[in-house]
Amino acid sequence: MYNNNVILCVIPARGGSKGLPGKNTKHLLGKPLIGYTIEQARQSKYIDRIIVSTEDPLIAEVAKKFTAETPFIRPRELAEDNSSTLDVLVHAIRWMEERENYRFDILVLLHVTTPLRYPEDIDNCISLLVDEKADNVFSVTEAQRNPYFNMVEISGNNEVTLVKKGVFATRQSAPEVYDMNSSIYVWWKDTFKAEKGLFLKKTRIYTMPRERSIDIDGPLDFRIAEMLLQDKQLS
Repeated sequence: MYNNNVILCVIPARGGSKGLPGKNTKHLLGKPLIGYTIEQARQSKYIDRIIVSTEDPLIAEVAKKFTAETPFIRPRELAEDNSSTLDVLVHAIRWMEERENYRFDILVLLHVTTPLRYPEDIDNCISLLVDEKADNVFSVTEAQRNPYFNMVEISGNNEVTLVKKGVFATRQSAPEVYDMNSSIYVWWKDTFKAEKGLFLKKTRIYTMPRERSIDIDGPLDFRIAEMLLQDKQLS
């Protein structure tokens, strides 16, 4: 709870990953990947309940071992390759409100694939939402490429141009841009239900360093996360 606001954390984890099969329960330095995110949510000072939304019995079993709740099995139609995470959240909210009569104020979404976040990153996003009176907050990291300086696109007539118009001598002189790091998303529940989107009138961002922003999509990302965690344990 933060400033008397009840906070629900939803962790979506489907079983049908294509880039790295079985990644949500794949062991990273001896621990299932999903275990890192559940533990970080547990260590948050503000989160009141943690639920995992999955259609996969194995993921549900592992989540329970790490003391997350799995109050429902996600419908198969919300666990396809093209299923929207926002629709998954709508389903979770509806279930909690209609089946459990659970009332809460703030919704936190944590993705399993970003295991290097800190619990304080989660709490900082929550406090930013409330203190800034924002509509929503999501985490980012400073982009390594800049569409104003060194990112190009090819038009229909094969003309190569910068993604964004502008003439800058160095990347540092171009407008600052960020990568969404797929780690932390926070909304007021009522705002989410009304808008169901990411880019709202009063959206705010929370910046995380690159070393805490690895998003595991394939074997290389997994190896990078493994190396960074090993370095952290040795430090």
